[in-house]
Amino acid sequence: MTAMLEVRGVTKTFGSLIAVREVSLTVAAGELRAIIGPNGAGKTTFFNLITGFFPPTAGEIVFDGRPVTGLTAQQRVKLGMGRTFQVTEIFPELTVRENVRIAVEVGAGYGLRPWLGQDAAEEVRREGSRVVALAGLATKADRLVGEMAHGDQRAAEIAMALALKPRLLLLDEPTAGMGDQETYQIAGLIRRLHRDSRYTIVLIEHDMRVVFQ
Repeated sequence: MTAMLEVRGVTKTFGSLIAVREVSLTVAAGELRAIIGPNGAGKTTFFNLITGFFPPTAGEIVFDGRPVTGLTAQQRVKLGMGRTFQVTEIFPELTVRENVRIAVEVGAGYGLRPWLGQDAAEEVRREGSRVVALAGLATKADRLVGEMAHGDQRAAEIAMALALKPRLLLLDEPTAGMGDQETYQIAGLIRRLHRDSRYTIVLIEHDMRVVFQ
């Protein structure tokens, strides 16, 4: 299978602290991978290196055959990397539909224009509805995200990442802080995205039940 992501001997130091030491990873297109380890092991730092939030001290990152080590996070998003964060990144005062619409507009290159033409607005509306349904939130599309349960907020954040049309989806502890039912819900969403929509997914996870599912 074609490698979607290749991380080659990546190291990251902060002064005398070695946060990540010579880590290599290959993820094939269509694969689902989990990165596990205790707190402080450098998992999120590793994600930050892959997605361009930190430059590596040494090593190389290749995405879909293209070296991206020197590219910014925004440039990597445009190439097809999408991610979520340990702390849920949403607009709590907006509805699910509005959160997703913002991401759709950014992904389509509209740059948060104050207005869109009729055809563009309809395209954004259709794509937003598709992504909301893909994330399992169609019945909650008009609810304020800040008033929703944590699991639904996390699903809304995943929907925003999906709206950017990623070919590689990186999820940083997607079930952190959840009860059993919410964990089951998000684990099911990740399985559906991988199995039915053929997303290539790498996730950081502490809950081994989620990993084995």
